Amino acid sequence: MTHTPHELAEEFPDQIERMHSLRETDGHFARMSDEYHALNRAVHRAETDVEPTSDTHMQQLRKARMKLKDEIYSYLKS
Repeated sequence: MTHTPHELAEEFPDQIERMHSLRETDGHFARMSDEYHALNRAVHRAETDVEPTSDTHMQQLRKARMKLKDEIYSYLKS
């Protein structure tokens, strides 16, 4: 598979060390991160037609990814 865009390290390059630390010490953050990665990969697979989906489902996936990314950002800033 090609490079998957929108990985958390790309989205928050100034928070890489903090995210790594939180993944190892904070179960809630680890679950959010895992969920984000799963959603991000699902969007990427749909966008590249590896797993074609309807436009409606694609939009739902993108919205869920955006919402979760906002939650992660808020968590990182707190």
